[in-house]
Amino acid sequence: MGNSGSHCLGIPAGKGPNLVGCIDLIADHTIQGSFLRLYYPCEQGGKHQQPLWIPRHEYYYGLADFLKYNRKLVDQTLNYLYGSYRVPAEWDAPFKSDGKYPLVVFSHGLGAFRTLYSAICIEVASQGFVVAAVEHRCNSDTSLARLPTYGVHQRAEECIRALNLLTDINMGKPFHNVFPLNFDFTKMKDSLDLHKVAIMGHSFGGATVIDSLSKELRFGCGVALDAWMFPLEDAIYAKVQKPILFINSEKFQWVANILKMKKLDSNTIQQKMITIMGTVHQSFPDFTFLTGSFLGKIFRLKGTIDPQIAIDICNKASLAFMQRHLGLEKDFDQWDPLIDGKGEHIIPGTNIPLPLSNSEPKQ
Repeated sequence: MGNSGSHCLGIPAGKGPNLVGCIDLIADHTIQGSFLRLYYPCEQGGKHQQPLWIPRHEYYYGLADFLKYNRKLVDQTLNYLYGSYRVPAEWDAPFKSDGKYPLVVFSHGLGAFRTLYSAICIEVASQGFVVAAVEHRCNSDTSLARLPTYGVHQRAEECIRALNLLTDINMGKPFHNVFPLNFDFTKMKDSLDLHKVAIMGHSFGGATVIDSLSKELRFGCGVALDAWMFPLEDAIYAKVQKPILFINSEKFQWVANILKMKKLDSNTIQQKMITIMGTVHQSFPDFTFLTGSFLGKIFRLKGTIDPQIAIDICNKASLAFMQRHLGLEKDFDQWDPLIDGKGEHIIPGTNIPLPLSNSEPKQ
């Protein structure tokens, strides 16, 4: 399990009743195409390899460019620390046709890519969802990093294109995957409940959640993990008419960012905010599970809370919120108290002191 010296490190497997498969899906190579990792309930049996967590060396270069570090140094260091880790999902396993699955589209953070949130995506898929983790093109375009308002619009369009692509697959339209696999897409015909679609995302992906909700009514609700609100223009807020759950870390947020979230307060649309104590901004991506305590604290990849406990709270609150607003017939409502900030390691609203008129926690 990796080269970092601890046998307890690893991406947690899904806790739900379904075995999870995954594939990469590329519609075409142009800017108008779709590139995503699909997580889905798969058939039991058969021998399927688990894919590498970091699929190609080029991703190390991308992380180096984002961090403004030397490419060779970052490549060697990250390959040593993380190069042998694998994702606990069955690569190219047959899709399990078992009624209609709700759909979640997931948007990663700036500098990240489609595989870095596999713990969240696998858990949601294990609970009976199909999850489309979009690979955003803006990460390779430094101009979009400098112009995040333009970037968030492009990201939202990529999430909507992913939804369109999966809608076509669900209708049985022929699909050619540029990525060579044996996966039988015809088994996905009529497998998605496209009346039950949510969008999730972390950091810049949290802003993407909100922009996507303002543009696309097929998204029934959103879950924004430690959202970075700066890219969003003021005009977007009034266009959001779907429920949103903000799940924040203890150490990332600040007054101006929280006040932007509170612009989405509504008497008619439910907006919830909770904070997981002991967490940092990187408590949501997979790095937190794959880094020992020493390096984790130095590079702020770990908080003071056990990362397994933190992600469990995040996942359960997300599932309960999606059941409530997508009308799912599951037992996720057992975790409803988490949505209200009730339970160990969690508080309602924010831990950030706000100006008096905005100091009331969300209920």
